[in-house]
Amino acid sequence: MKELYPRLSALENRLGVRFKDPSLLVQALRHRSVIAEKGLSPLESNERLEFLGDAVLGAVVSHLLYQKYPGFQEGQLSQMRSWLVKEERLARLAQRLGLPDYIQVSQGEKKTGGPKKASILAGALEAVIGAIYLDAGYERVFQVLRAWFAKLIPQAQRGLKADYRSRLQELVQAHWKETPVYRLGSERGPSHAPSFEMEVWIRGEKWASGRGRSKKEAAQEAARKALKKVQEVLQEKERV
Repeated sequence: MKELYPRLSALENRLGVRFKDPSLLVQALRHRSVIAEKGLSPLESNERLEFLGDAVLGAVVSHLLYQKYPGFQEGQLSQMRSWLVKEERLARLAQRLGLPDYIQVSQGEKKTGGPKKASILAGALEAVIGAIYLDAGYERVFQVLRAWFAKLIPQAQRGLKADYRSRLQELVQAHWKETPVYRLGSERGPSHAPSFEMEVWIRGEKWASGRGRSKKEAAQEAARKALKKVQEVLQEKERV
């Protein structure tokens, strides 16, 4: 991984931070697929930093939302935070910061998309956040994340409109007098970074399934898909 060090300056410029300990940044960019290929210890992957960065990201985003939206209730702030830290959104942010050019993956992982995968991008971004926190402390990582999320925080209210579970429940109860049921379909990934699949059942049938980094996020995705199907069914009935 030493070949990364001469290139780190350009990435640091993109990130807006200069590391006192560059090895932290290198480790943050080391996907677990590289470990066996390079004969490294599992502790040298970015998974521990990802675990830490996930917690730091949640704290900072919560802080930013608390400041930006003083009149909003806890539930609303939670919905907006979930919208902001969704895997797909973090992956896009990682792309804008240039992480795909630096993430280290195995040759096998490269053949299947490697650093362009949303899960790998989001995980690397969280690992970088963890590395910044360890290298420079909370105040510095807060400043960095405030800059990264400067354009997203004002859009966070879009997360309130994306409460698909509530919208689906209202529609199903209004037309069929029952409540959608959510069931866990599967759980994958390491314990610190799991991926869940949730199913939504209506009238005794599975209407959709969704995947996410939490059961709540997966259920929202399942509800989004089911909501679209329910709306299509009801529209068809109206045309008949």
